[in-house]
Amino acid sequence: MGKPSVYVTRDIGPEALAVLKKHCNVTMWHEPMNPVPRDELIKNIAGKDALLCLLTDTIDVDVLNAAGPYLKIVSTMSVGFDHLDVREMKRRSIKVAHTPNVSTDSVAELTVTLLLVTCRRLPEASEAARNGEWKTWSPFWLCGPSLNNSTVGIVGFGRIGQQVAQRVKAFNLKSLLYYDQYEKKREAKELGAELVSLDELLTRSDFVIATCVLIPETAKMFNDEVFQKMKPTAVFINTSRGGVVDQDALIRALKTKTIFAAGIDVTVPEPLPTDNELFKLNNCVVLPHVGSATIGARNAMAMLAVNNVLAALRGERIPAEVVEY
Repeated sequence: MGKPSVYVTRDIGPEALAVLKKHCNVTMWHEPMNPVPRDELIKNIAGKDALLCLLTDTIDVDVLNAAGPYLKIVSTMSVGFDHLDVREMKRRSIKVAHTPNVSTDSVAELTVTLLLVTCRRLPEASEAARNGEWKTWSPFWLCGPSLNNSTVGIVGFGRIGQQVAQRVKAFNLKSLLYYDQYEKKREAKELGAELVSLDELLTRSDFVIATCVLIPETAKMFNDEVFQKMKPTAVFINTSRGGVVDQDALIRALKTKTIFAAGIDVTVPEPLPTDNELFKLNNCVVLPHVGSATIGARNAMAMLAVNNVLAALRGERIPAEVVEY
């Protein structure tokens, strides 16, 4: 019996590809910096047993129709899976898998890094030094808020939120708050975090960090009303999903100084057009979705995505199957 066939929408690195090629016939899109064009995806998915994709690939009814009846699994090399029509896949008995947990530490590290870069105004400072604005020392030039003796509020207290909490504890906080759909008593006690309502978190926090999942209930939850409840000295950080923020509301909040600053690693759309208003604001730091961008994390994500494919093709338990939809 021949090997099963798999289409891979981007180069996922030599280590993971070697494992996949050992067990499968692999067809792959070879431009690492460019998503596979829609027509190429539809053409190459035909007759395949499995699809290994990225969050840049929209896998909908048209793609599934093009794949045909042999497709057994769609494995995405990402934590989020809102780019997949999961309901339609389940209806067709196609397994769905993702890559959670392996990037938790790298995203938590990036979140704290982004928080510090934003509140200490480091991009502004670097630009000022480069442009010759550094004429002399001035008492309050380029000053920003400090984490020391501050209140940090984390919206979404899952694995990433908890790892962020673990890291910011080292900054001698006044209070550590969290808001989540579910109370995490044991974890919160270990971390010294207090469960509060969203309104209380917004009004008390000096730093508001979004690490929540994107579901219908959280879509654009950070809107005008939410930003208006924050302190004018507050810093907003988002490393979850771009869709949890109403970006027009964020722009208004930054322009009118409703909040002090924002640091975001996720946007809508991605990539964000270079003429977007967020890039014109000196109180906003925008990163190109690099939360999991460590070599170790990306290799681990690729290997988990491959193992998800192989398990499904063998009829074994899938390590990270999406079971809720």
